[in-house]
Amino acid sequence: MPESLSLHRPVLVWGLLVVATLLSALLGGHGEGAARGASVAVLVVAFVKVRFVLLDFMELGGHRGPVRIFAEVWTAGVCAALVTWYLVGVA
Repeated sequence: MPESLSLHRPVLVWGLLVVATLLSALLGGHGEGAARGASVAVLVVAFVKVRFVLLDFMELGGHRGPVRIFAEVWTAGVCAALVTWYLVGVA
């Protein structure tokens, strides 16, 4: 990775995290009719943010072994479990 790009990547990822946070705030502000879909979207956006943090700020992005696989599977699995739990109405 070129030196200039590697120095700017944390800033770019941080910017994406800020945009994702604003998107979640906008989605969460709708009325009852859109609440179910918006809630699922907010959960998914939250786990996209978790993935960015794991890969870029906890430096798991450079790993190609079991640690990276565990992080990816954990993130996707917990997100899927929470979305399913919410949609089924267990919570």
